[in-house]
Amino acid sequence: MSTRVALVRHGATTLTAEDRFAGSTDVELSETGRAQAQALAARLSTVPLVAVYTSPLRRTLATASILAEPHGLTPVTREGLREIDHGHWETLTRADVEARFASEYDAWEQDPFAFAPAGGESGAHVMARALPVLREIVLAHEGASVAVVSHKATIRLLLCALLGIDARGYRDRLDQAPACLNVVEFNGPVRARLMAYNDVSHYASAPRRPEGQLSKWWQ
Repeated sequence: MSTRVALVRHGATTLTAEDRFAGSTDVELSETGRAQAQALAARLSTVPLVAVYTSPLRRTLATASILAEPHGLTPVTREGLREIDHGHWETLTRADVEARFASEYDAWEQDPFAFAPAGGESGAHVMARALPVLREIVLAHEGASVAVVSHKATIRLLLCALLGIDARGYRDRLDQAPACLNVVEFNGPVRARLMAYNDVSHYASAPRRPEGQLSKWWQ
């Protein structure tokens, strides 16, 4: 019997709206983000979730708590589900980073999977710590449905690993809106298929258009 994972990005934060690098920065959900999570919780309330796992950061833990409440569950934190650490770029806008750390920013845009800013993580590092956690969760809940609440880059990198997508293009080829729902079905810990992707129909009538967050390669 297959295992179903509802892979969820946390709801919006103030820094989300400002398009700042906030990977390891521990910010709260905004009121908008909380409303997004509540809408998703209502949508998932009839799904027989047996567990909810989450990154330990406040924005993910708050989202997970909202999702877990209708099921009488307590979220379980996993360090490996944290967001990518942008090092000394944290809390800066993209324009600030491009102006102050031009060579780093250019290298990151060329290959965000292999490159990391000073004090930060590469996409490869995030994948290496997050994928074993997801595998552990799938093995622990064979044949059941679980929710996993994580972050934009972390989820995109996990999906690249699971679906055989070139992870060097994870930033431009895969989007993750705040409080979006992805559903991945597993037949064992290796064989996975994507059943739903970046779905925000619980709070939005159309997908967002994140042009400002795309790299020069896309433009």
